[in-house]
Amino acid sequence: MPIKPGYVKKTGNILLERYPDAFSDDFEHNKDGVDTLTNIEAKDVRNRVAGFISRKKRAKAAEA
Repeated sequence: MPIKPGYVKKTGNILLERYPDAFSDDFEHNKDGVDTLTNIEAKDVRNRVAGFISRKKRAKAAEA
């Protein structure tokens, strides 16, 4: 079953709003953060959300 991009973006944005200091631009660190802060059991969904968060953090750091 495919992962809907809207779900990944919505979940990532909610996590960044609620826990901004829990994430960085490091994908491996974000995987652990998504795993502990959510009840997402599927590895591929967790990785997509962690990757989205990593990209958002990198873009924000490059912007500043």
